[in-house]
Amino acid sequence: MGHKVHPFGFRIGVIRDWQAKWYAEKDYVAFLQEDMKLRQAIQSRYTEAGISLVEIERQSNKVSVTIHTARPGVVIGRGGQRVDEMRLMLENLIGKRIQLNVLEVQQPELDAYLVGRAIAEQIEHRVAFRRAMKQALFRTMQSGAKGIRISCAGRLGGVEIARREVTHQGQVPLHTLRADIDYGFTEAHTALGRIGIKVWIYRGDILPEPSLLGAEEAPAEGEEAEAAEAKTPTPPKREAKPKAEKPAEAVAPPAKIKPKAEKKTKEKAEVEVAETKAEKETKKEATEAKAEAKTSKPKTKKTTAKTKPAVTEDKEETDATTQAGEVPQEP
Repeated sequence: MGHKVHPFGFRIGVIRDWQAKWYAEKDYVAFLQEDMKLRQAIQSRYTEAGISLVEIERQSNKVSVTIHTARPGVVIGRGGQRVDEMRLMLENLIGKRIQLNVLEVQQPELDAYLVGRAIAEQIEHRVAFRRAMKQALFRTMQSGAKGIRISCAGRLGGVEIARREVTHQGQVPLHTLRADIDYGFTEAHTALGRIGIKVWIYRGDILPEPSLLGAEEAPAEGEEAEAAEAKTPTPPKREAKPKAEKPAEAVAPPAKIKPKAEKKTKEKAEVEVAETKAEKETKKEATEAKAEAKTSKPKTKKTTAKTKPAVTEDKEETDATTQAGEVPQEP
């Protein structure tokens, strides 16, 4: 039966406030009856004004009444004439001085009572109940609601057996305390009987302000820091002594190690220089050998070229001697 609880009473003191703000021990019953008379008189006299909520606050002999309406012009009237009439009527009803405040409802489509009242008026004018429910559901979701649920119970459509029709769209959390759910109930009076209309509208979540959360957490953090300091006051002094001794021990060894490293690097550098010199000399010798080889080849060619004509001259002489009949002598 958890879903049967009234959304307002379930969230009072969490995200909602009381609609009647006063306290009395002996006169509690009398004040409660006065509140009921005031609300009934306002709702019955100004049905066309779209009044959704009436808040009552008492201070000694003065009663402050705040009216939330979708049409403030209808309640106030020209020059505040209707407000004055209402004030006199309510003062005569309970016999006390009354202060009236009129506030405008910014979005009537997100007010559950006004949505239910609109559906009831359409049903009283013989509009199909399903059509009225769907139109109200569409307008509410278009206005920015996160979810809506509408329930109509009675002789719907003029049937003999009463039944209940429920339509919903979006999400309507019933057990989330931070969920801002507006609830409204009204009745449609028809020729065949009364039809009860209930409306739940989910308008989003109401979360605490971040500034308040930060203010609550800040002192807690400060207390924790103070407690930690009180528990461990000595550690900083003990840590200071070893820090001064360690650097002296750490600095001495590097001075002895540096010369060895420098000697090794010098020896390596000398070896590298010697190797590079040897490589250069070998390269020079190789290049010189190649150059000599190249130069020796053309000289042999020239000598052969010079010797060839001498051979031809000897041949010519032998030929000439043979023609003359002489025998060539061996050299």
